[in-house]
Amino acid sequence: MSETQDQEQALREAICAVMRAMEQRGLNRGTSGNVSARWGDGLLVTPSGVPAQDLTPQSIVRLDAAGAAPEGALRPSSEWRMHAGLYARRSDVNAVVHCHSRYATILACAGRPIPPAHYMISVSGKATVPVAPYQPFGTAALADTAAIALEGGYACLLANHGLVAVSKTLGRALAIAEEVEEQAAVYHGALAIGGPNLLSEAQMADIFQRFKDYGQG
Repeated sequence: MSETQDQEQALREAICAVMRAMEQRGLNRGTSGNVSARWGDGLLVTPSGVPAQDLTPQSIVRLDAAGAAPEGALRPSSEWRMHAGLYARRSDVNAVVHCHSRYATILACAGRPIPPAHYMISVSGKATVPVAPYQPFGTAALADTAAIALEGGYACLLANHGLVAVSKTLGRALAIAEEVEEQAAVYHGALAIGGPNLLSEAQMADIFQRFKDYGQG
């Protein structure tokens, strides 16, 4: 196996691992959600309708820049256009995670963005996680609205649908999705007891500055 083949195999395995992790962590159930990674001029994406526990590296679908798959490949996720559209618009993005996590989906169905109730909302890259207007799943229109909502950030809600997180790596995209779901749960809980005290624009600007020196670099 060549180095390129080794790299593709590793990426396929990582996609499977992220899908299983999403189910184990309660971000997905059944056959909902999908994951992809940029690969060459195209992408590698989960197949349509295959539960996480049944995924294998060989079942991950490789699509070229035009969205075509090799002969004999499984059908790609119905959301492949959204994944491909995000890669086309965001050169800084190499991984996309889409899930139907409970609290993020509740807020998406209510049309409620996630505001800065807690400083960890900054993981999304913005002070607020926006809601992309509703479009039917699997459509180019959904890809367009998601890209617009994500502009300048790493996560958005899809109205009446779910959550999308993007990043340079699969692991980071998964971590963002998990934290945004936690922030959705915090906001949902705060609404139930009278509503949160939101952080100000200045306070969030301070948080973003502080996070520049956070961690091990």
